[in-house]
Amino acid sequence: MDNSLNNWQAFKAVLTAHPQHILQFQYAQDRYVDASYHITEIKQAPIVSVDCGGKLNSWTEVILQLWEPKISENRQAMKVSKALSIVSLVEKSLPLNPLGIVKIEFGNSSFDTRQMYPGAFIVEGENLVVNLMPDVTQCKAIGRGQSCGTDANGEECCDVADSKEKPQRALKNLVANATCCTPESGCC
Repeated sequence: MDNSLNNWQAFKAVLTAHPQHILQFQYAQDRYVDASYHITEIKQAPIVSVDCGGKLNSWTEVILQLWEPKISENRQAMKVSKALSIVSLVEKSLPLNPLGIVKIEFGNSSFDTRQMYPGAFIVEGENLVVNLMPDVTQCKAIGRGQSCGTDANGEECCDVADSKEKPQRALKNLVANATCCTPESGCC
């Protein structure tokens, strides 16, 4: 993924450079959002989290939501200039963080709704195609070279060495003892 396209300022700059192109979104191999799509809203989401290593993190996401109507209304997708007019309308009410991480939210009857990154912009003739890449989960603590913390026994749940084989822990079958979760057992 080209990380330079991940912030709002860079994303908008590419759109601004191609106002007369037709804006298309490719969400999977040879699968494009229908030409009748609407940009239904642009959201700005401030995210504050604490990762499994105990570190406070914060960032902003700018999310463009695309919607396909049930009945295809257009044979050609909107021009980039129309998308920019929607952006302009939004920015009159909601100043978007230029460093906000851009995500495109989309789903239809054959593709579960998800948020994806703009992985690349591809100019193909009169089309500006935004190739969408899936989001992935990550462990920020391991990315910093730390552990995710410890369990009740003080053992680390995961760390940089997790890529090496760790001994398997025995699982305890809580259902084997039929009195385990009876109303009188005190387990709940």
